[in-house]
Amino acid sequence: MRRLWIAALVVVAAAGLAGIVHIRSASAHCDTMGGPVVMTAQAALEKGDVTPVLKWVKPEQEAEIRDAFQHTLAVRALGLQAKQLADMYFFETLVRLHRAGEGAPYTGLKPAGAVEPIVAASDEALETGSADVLVKHVTEAVAAGIRDRFARTLEARRHADDSVAAGREFVEAYVEFTHYVERLHLDATSPAAAHGEAAMPTAAPHGHHE
Repeated sequence: MRRLWIAALVVVAAAGLAGIVHIRSASAHCDTMGGPVVMTAQAALEKGDVTPVLKWVKPEQEAEIRDAFQHTLAVRALGLQAKQLADMYFFETLVRLHRAGEGAPYTGLKPAGAVEPIVAASDEALETGSADVLVKHVTEAVAAGIRDRFARTLEARRHADDSVAAGREFVEAYVEFTHYVERLHLDATSPAAAHGEAAMPTAAPHGHHE
């Protein structure tokens, strides 16, 4: 039975290592090797206590995680190579179930650095206990985005009646500007969605339906 588990771990770990090289843009933090899910799993395996990782999965997934954890601990004792394969198997299993519980697809573990800077800043804020720097990053980016679109729309508006082409240029800039502002406001005032949860539909501003 143990040999079967080792063979399974080799297959799963190899697939996981292959998946690490495929980095999605704006990938979720939870599926990276440096993310909180894997870091929690690493600490749990070292201590031999599965409890800390259970918070990352739904209640109905707990039995599978407990079973995988025990098998991983058993295989880890067989040597360094077995330990590395067993750990990767458990990381893959945990992250896959976590994302499934959030309704998100799983495409393999990503490298530790495969995370958006703003997500890293979010983690840093939690570590320092202050959101001030994070708020500064976000508000500066939002302000720059609004000002840029506003300036382009205002300039296009001044020439909107010069010709049909100029009018269309204004409409395009106007639609982008108003949709951008509305989307920002909706995100700021709506509950956060889970990984796989569809965002709330954004109504086109002022009767537009682009």
